[in-house]
Amino acid sequence: ISFVEREAAAFDEEAVKMAMAEKAAKKEAEEMAEKLGTPKFTGCPGSMARAIERKSVNTDNSAVGGKIESELRQWPVQIKLAPIRAPYFDGANLLIAADCTAYAYGDFHRDFVHNRKVLIGCPKLDEGDYTEKLTEIIRQNDIKSLTIVRMQVPCCGGLERAAVNALKASGKFIPWQVKVIATDGSLVE
Repeated sequence: ISFVEREAAAFDEEAVKMAMAEKAAKKEAEEMAEKLGTPKFTGCPGSMARAIERKSVNTDNSAVGGKIESELRQWPVQIKLAPIRAPYFDGANLLIAADCTAYAYGDFHRDFVHNRKVLIGCPKLDEGDYTEKLTEIIRQNDIKSLTIVRMQVPCCGGLERAAVNALKASGKFIPWQVKVIATDGSLVE
């Protein structure tokens, strides 16, 4: 037996919570597969195929009352393509969203894009980590608030982690929140 003394990273409660949520999501996916009698899924729970049953509602769009306009007010939106400094970031409420959220959540533009500048990405499919670029965007611009919208799948924890770490590394104290969308399109409270 030997004892080794070394520096260790400080306890990160948020990272622990995200790891626990990822573990719970994986367990939920396995239980769902057992209930459905399908073979046990061994990949990332966020990649598990799911059919989402919906009741047919408003198929003629009569309640919409016309064309739905986009709330997007800047371009580009991909984190990898966005400039670090841009006039539209000054005084902005920043939305950092996982790519899938806009497809899963029907009222995405109305509830999240409206009055925000948007950056999107996928931590599973995009190469690298967003933390450094997001840190510089927050540090070098007058960002008023940060909203992170992610899916309720383990891989999206990477987007949340990068955004939160970027906010911490920027040295700025601004209001922030995380919204989570389930794979059935509902907002997780």
